[in-house]
Amino acid sequence: MHPIQRSWARAIILVMAVGHSLAANWPQYRGPSASGVDNSRPAPTEWKLETGQNIAWQTPIPGLAHAAPIIWGNRVYVATAVKPGAEALKVGLYGDIESVDDRDTYEWRLLALDRETGAVTWNQLAHTGIPRVKRHPKATHCNSTPATDGQRIAALFGSEGLWCFDAAGKVLWKKDLGPMDSGYFESPSAQWGFASSPVLYDGKVIVQCDVQTNSFLAVFDATDGRDLWRTPRRDVPTWSTPTVVVAGGRTQIAVNGWHHTGGYDFVTGSELWRLDGGGDIPVPTPVFAHDLIYFTSAHGRWRPVRAIRPNATGDITPADPGQTNASIVWAQGRQGGYMQTPIVVGDLLWSCTDSGVLTCFDAMSGVIKYSERLASGGGQGYTASPVSDGRNLFFVSEIGNVFVVPAKAQFAVLTFSSLGETCLATPALSDGTLFFRTRSKLIAVKSKPQ
Repeated sequence: MHPIQRSWARAIILVMAVGHSLAANWPQYRGPSASGVDNSRPAPTEWKLETGQNIAWQTPIPGLAHAAPIIWGNRVYVATAVKPGAEALKVGLYGDIESVDDRDTYEWRLLALDRETGAVTWNQLAHTGIPRVKRHPKATHCNSTPATDGQRIAALFGSEGLWCFDAAGKVLWKKDLGPMDSGYFESPSAQWGFASSPVLYDGKVIVQCDVQTNSFLAVFDATDGRDLWRTPRRDVPTWSTPTVVVAGGRTQIAVNGWHHTGGYDFVTGSELWRLDGGGDIPVPTPVFAHDLIYFTSAHGRWRPVRAIRPNATGDITPADPGQTNASIVWAQGRQGGYMQTPIVVGDLLWSCTDSGVLTCFDAMSGVIKYSERLASGGGQGYTASPVSDGRNLFFVSEIGNVFVVPAKAQFAVLTFSSLGETCLATPALSDGTLFFRTRSKLIAVKSKPQ
């Protein structure tokens, strides 16, 4: 072979090797565009912690947090809040609204792990102090999932502020956004903890802060934290993460709410459209697919699922949340979810309640294909949102049971595996590997060669 040909051959082999080794990124809460889907490779449908079957690694994570893992290249990032001693966490289905009275000093940290081995690459302290607000018995002082663009990692530690790190863990900037007093609007003294996650898009950090007073949606420059715009909002506290939607020649930020679900212009922060009504404790994140924005919320009289056109303008509120109009393509007034964000795979959409009732819809028409309970007997709570490899859906109960459901219009539970402890954080999924953040560790589940 000619020397030049040998050089080209080596270059091609190197490019192929590097291309093969590059993993799919999962850069924010619910992954790419908050879709919850990475269909690049099939994920394992069963595993066993006791025997190590399909377990790539398990790494202890200090503290108590529901912040989900995110992934960029060969790094997994996870945020946490650490204090001395054990912390109580009350899972399950109950109506206790009282706050946990934490008076201890916490450390808010961001960790980077090697995605192949689980080894901790760095562990960066961001803030030390007593929490400025209290938390719900089921929540933590670190509920918000970080976001990354490969160069920077934005972490929102609720009332402790918004922080930005570089890929080596160095703090680039921080902003004090004030106390994030989130709680039940009918009982303002009940503080439940902040949970909306930041989004990094086009060199900017998007933050939705719906709290008891002085709520806002804001965009900050990711390089230095400068306010680019900050638009006031008037709604009850919400725990939803915003979603960037690019459609019809405009880029908007879609936000969930009770009195103010809507879309805002990404560049200026001006309101594009708004919608009143629905569940009065909004938690799920908007999802964009099939040129429709899907919203759901629950609690109170209504728990709608709605599909809205991205070109909506003005006030599109119907007479009740189960009705449609020119901007609302379809609506199911009492079939939505409370805690979990819906997921779209192919032409189907799934929404799961906090009690584990899974409903499958035709994504374009809203026609219900089935509505079934994941586990017989009930009794388990479901907080983590589902993810999918394009073939199956993965649902995690609060006590750490993972149910694998085919991404089809016929209901079935293919397999059932346990994580061994409580899990309220939404999993991450990259190149066929599932990453579960449980009460005390991060678990990587990957198919092993037979």
